[in-house]
Amino acid sequence: MNTKFKKLNLPILSFSILLLVLLGASCSKEKNKTIAYNSPETIPVSRKMIAELTSPPNVPKPTGKRKAKNLIVNMEILEKEGEMTDGVKYVYWTFGGTVPGSFIRTKIGDEIEFHLKNHPDNKLPHNIDLHAVTGPGGGATSSFISPGHEAKFSFKVLNPGLYVYHCATAPVGMHIANGMYGLILVEPEEGLPDVDKEYYVMQGDFYTKGGNGDRGLQPFDMKKAVNEDADYVVFNGKVGSLTGDNAITANVGETVRLYVGNGGPNLVSSFHVIGEIFDAVYVEGGNFINKNVQTTLIPAGGAAIVEFKVDVPGTFILVDHSIFRAFNKGALGMLKVQGDENKTIYSGKQEEGIYQPEGGGIQEMPIEKGVVNTEGIATTFEEKMEYGKATYMQTCFACHQAEGQGIPNAFPPLAKSDYLNENLNRAIDIILNGKTGEITVNGEKYNSVMTKQDLTNEEISNVLTYVYNSWGNSKKEVTPAMVMSRRNIH
Repeated sequence: MNTKFKKLNLPILSFSILLLVLLGASCSKEKNKTIAYNSPETIPVSRKMIAELTSPPNVPKPTGKRKAKNLIVNMEILEKEGEMTDGVKYVYWTFGGTVPGSFIRTKIGDEIEFHLKNHPDNKLPHNIDLHAVTGPGGGATSSFISPGHEAKFSFKVLNPGLYVYHCATAPVGMHIANGMYGLILVEPEEGLPDVDKEYYVMQGDFYTKGGNGDRGLQPFDMKKAVNEDADYVVFNGKVGSLTGDNAITANVGETVRLYVGNGGPNLVSSFHVIGEIFDAVYVEGGNFINKNVQTTLIPAGGAAIVEFKVDVPGTFILVDHSIFRAFNKGALGMLKVQGDENKTIYSGKQEEGIYQPEGGGIQEMPIEKGVVNTEGIATTFEEKMEYGKATYMQTCFACHQAEGQGIPNAFPPLAKSDYLNENLNRAIDIILNGKTGEITVNGEKYNSVMTKQDLTNEEISNVLTYVYNSWGNSKKEVTPAMVMSRRNIH
């Protein structure tokens, strides 16, 4: 090879070597990045940071693109009396003083330094099992503490997702049933996509010695719990926790993300928002994202993340679509959305007509001439009360409840109702024609909808006689003729 040829190709050779070196360095970086992503236990932490903990329905600020930290979580266990619903007290066992417990937000690779304190006024030992922990008992074996003591243990979060935590002290089901559960979120390295609003909603089932609505301090009933016979199924620890003034809010055009958990201890949740479709569901809180979902199943001890954009204003109802739980046991919440209407998406009521389904309930054989149909016609006051109660339990019970107590912030009470007792004709008119708009009952404002009822004059007279002669009301007796006179006016 001559010298001239060497001189001509030396720069080319040098450039090739440099390119190979750079490519090797780049591949090495990409390889290291892949190792870090697939092996989160190797992610280094940069410094200590106190975790922000929030009470439901609030969540801490997103982690964004921050580096992994030595995250210090301080949590106190409190046994405290609270209100399950109006007039019903219950002693909750809590993480952080609320049911569900404080929301914990972390990032993959964080090293968690967990401080669990059992308040000295508590009566029982407790611990914590975090489903986000890789280790014996999810931390339960390291955190068992008596009242007045503190436990400290550490773990590294290795898997992104939304996880349940709960007490795992025997009897485990009893501790969970008394409210000892919450959620811990592990965000991926890049964080979650930005949304406008985030909220924390967690379902639980409760078992009391008294029946649903029985007043006073109600103790836990182990037999009902074993039989999975829940008196209350609620969001965020009590009936009405997410209704009325406690409703969560958003504006038209915003994207809402709900972190939804199910503490159980027994029942699976069929989570649904009436009037919305979930644009995205992180199924069981993991990586798989399902699209355009109407209702998502959340197992006891499980969670899901749901996201949707709100396009029109109004009140959207959160329910467990095992629907008697929503309207009879308390699993009902509200998302109130403000903003401009969009008639293209939703017009509102445009026209009302007559709808007659072909169900067996309205198909009757002709009555033979000379035969009088006396079925359901009361001839005594006692029969009016008997037939009225039957109609009430079939038609009114779901909203107004067995003892006329109603559902706080949703449906008004009929028991000792000043609104009801003030005007009998108004009560008849509401059954005949329905009622929309705000009313005040016993000093509380309600703004729900009462649909008109397809009942006969006899049925209306019986059910109103039953209501007026129950639960401390004014003991009026309503006749079919009184109902007919109001029906003729309209």
